Amino acid sequence: MFETLTQRFEAVFSGLRAKGRLTEKDIDQALRDVRIALLEADVNVGVVKTFLARVKERAVGEEVSKSITPGQQVIKIVHEELVTTLGSGPASLARESTVQVIFMVGLQGSGKTTTAGKLARLLKSQGRKPMLVAADLQRPAAIDQIEALGGRIEVPVLVDRRAKPPKLARDAVKEAARSGADVLIIDTAGRLQIDQALMSELAAMRKAASPDEILLVVDAMTGQDAVNVAGGFQREIGLTGVVLSKLDGDARGGAAISVREVTGAPIKFVGVGEGLEDLEVFHPERMASRILGMGDVLTLIERAESAFDEKEAEKAARRLEKGEFTLDDFLSQFEAMKSMGPLKDILAMLPGSGSLLREVDVDDRDLKRVEAIIQSMTPEERRAPKIIGGSRKRRIASGSGTTPQDVNRVLKQFADAQRMMKTLAGSRGMPSLEALTGGRRPKR
Repeated sequence: MFETLTQRFEAVFSGLRAKGRLTEKDIDQALRDVRIALLEADVNVGVVKTFLARVKERAVGEEVSKSITPGQQVIKIVHEELVTTLGSGPASLARESTVQVIFMVGLQGSGKTTTAGKLARLLKSQGRKPMLVAADLQRPAAIDQIEALGGRIEVPVLVDRRAKPPKLARDAVKEAARSGADVLIIDTAGRLQIDQALMSELAAMRKAASPDEILLVVDAMTGQDAVNVAGGFQREIGLTGVVLSKLDGDARGGAAISVREVTGAPIKFVGVGEGLEDLEVFHPERMASRILGMGDVLTLIERAESAFDEKEAEKAARRLEKGEFTLDDFLSQFEAMKSMGPLKDILAMLPGSGSLLREVDVDDRDLKRVEAIIQSMTPEERRAPKIIGGSRKRRIASGSGTTPQDVNRVLKQFADAQRMMKTLAGSRGMPSLEALTGGRRPKR
């Protein structure tokens, strides 16, 4: 989402780093470029003005003038103030009662119902016992959708198509307590736009169920409209947090930067894909680093930890120590990498990867092609690829819908990986996770 904005920031910062000392004129020019970049990204005008005022106040002071590397110091200030704009840190879900009640609110098309299912799945994976409530009675398809989502993640769904939403909310709290659920996620009605009927219904439901959280789901791709919607909901019913859906979309991303400062409500989660597993806790510092082209190594590590099975990794490590790295291991790595998300998104989390991504064509179809080729091999061929001659290559290519040349490339990639793995296993000099992250393990 932030690709264009990141490129603009990288250009500004490149100019700052090239200067041995910075004059106030240099800073003014840099901030003008930052202003243009933010406005083009559809960031709220008021937010841009406040942000730049804070940056300039610090950038023209002693903090920069006495710095050995003034350019880097200005970049540090921009990063810190962007974090302030996005939020001071990850915001947890409030819980003041035995059954935690969460209202999901938003307009139609924002991804509200899907996000309710994603949140239920996330909380279940943390050991919680969620229950979903189909309270969007305006739209029968929403009830069907949340029932289907509940079935997929094996979470109970409370449905009463004839009840009034306030009564349904009140009954749901009682049912959750009776059944042993400890978190109740209520999917409320949406509208095409904010209207008084919707707000009156939500106010009555809030009175009936006393929610711990009222989370607004906004489509990050709608730009300024998302900010306006968030402001409207905040004024009418009050919000405790925001969930940005479709953050993986091809849009300018201004809503993500604006919504917290405009509403005062913290961004608690972000939707980063279409899958039910694609909901992440929002980390302002990590998002700021990604926007400024500094990468996001901690999120990358977290995704890797969830994608790679710990027991299988230990088995692979033991085989590796014996010099046994097979095509099955190679395939497992590709499958785990695919589950971490689009390859371009993974590479974007590496610091300084912006220019590399612009120069190299990254295509997820390459991963699928490798998978298809290895899956077309027999167990014997995967264990001993040296037996794969010309006729076998033609058979594998035919079975995977590729060419013998593609099969050759995969075999070469495997041979290179095998040599590297043997070298690493022999040296036993691989750094620990704590060493790679400065002693910090990401929170799970």
